[in-house]
Amino acid sequence: MARGRFFFALANVMAPTNPKHHHETLIMDGHEMTRALTRIAHEILERNKGCHDVGLVGIRTGGVYLAQRLKQLIAQIEQTEVLLGELDITLYRDDLAIRKDQPVLKKTDIPFHISDLKIILVDDVLFTGRTIRAAMDGLMDLGRPAEIQLAVLIDRGHRQLPVRANYVGKNIPTAKDENIRVFLEELGEEDRVSKLINAESPA
Repeated sequence: MARGRFFFALANVMAPTNPKHHHETLIMDGHEMTRALTRIAHEILERNKGCHDVGLVGIRTGGVYLAQRLKQLIAQIEQTEVLLGELDITLYRDDLAIRKDQPVLKKTDIPFHISDLKIILVDDVLFTGRTIRAAMDGLMDLGRPAEIQLAVLIDRGHRQLPVRANYVGKNIPTAKDENIRVFLEELGEEDRVSKLINAESPA
């Protein structure tokens, strides 16, 4: 795998925009999302005794916007800036060889050296753990962090790999034929988290 800062990522599949769709059940509204992220920001600062040696790295696509929000919240709480980057995991996915469709290519941009830092990966939904495994592989190609932590807005269970988040906004029990989607204003949606039936799930 070639080293470098720019790779490519899969675009998220957009879900229906109507929260009252008969296959969509509201899990969190925008206010609840903000409260969960604010709590996570406080937990990050408490666990790491501040943020002087911490870097946030959002996993494209939803994790990038959540990482940006956490950066803003930490700045409000701590009156200091935390490092921020974006990670594309496409080239590290374990299903590339068996996918029938062509991935949509985007980039990774981590404008700081990650070695010896505590890197907090940020994603919207934790499911099988395979996305996080790919993200850790991507990070290790860029350096040797002192520690890798994980922050997710939603943990929906059904792990296939031994991955556990350090910071969780909300745990949501789900069936495998259900999907949890995080809708964000940055992507032109009303902030919310919804449970969808019979939709393809991210890892």
